[in-house]
Amino acid sequence: MPEQQNEQKRESRPPREDRGRPHGGREGREGGRDFRGGRPEGPPEIDLEKLIGDPLYLDNQAHMVVSRMRDMDSGTKSQLRRLYNAVRRAVRSPENERQHQFVMLRARLAYTIARHSLRSLDTLEKLLLQVTRKNDARGYERFKDLFEAIIAYNE
Repeated sequence: MPEQQNEQKRESRPPREDRGRPHGGREGREGGRDFRGGRPEGPPEIDLEKLIGDPLYLDNQAHMVVSRMRDMDSGTKSQLRRLYNAVRRAVRSPENERQHQFVMLRARLAYTIARHSLRSLDTLEKLLLQVTRKNDARGYERFKDLFEAIIAYNE
């Protein structure tokens, strides 16, 4: 009889590695993003069309990113400067190579975000994906301007 009770207990418990973790061992994360209340945490995405057409929108978004950086991350100014220099090089690259340069920049940005826990820069990574897909010179230029404003406000 006690053997049967022990088996019932084992069946009702989650496997050892999942015990004590919310959502069956996923630690409250889905696809690398934090979830609270069923929605991903973080600011809304930056609208590329507004960024291209409205300089005040660009300025507001730069302030929001810097504010989130100060609240969330311990990223250094030198890390940001290195990324900004890569953005400037990508913008100056020949037109037939520019999209490739920005694709590689996105990979570098993703690595930096993961390596240094710079979650506040997730919005920039999403925006960079939009810019790269659109492959428009104005989009690349505005992304560079946004990054430059972030550098300036972070000083």
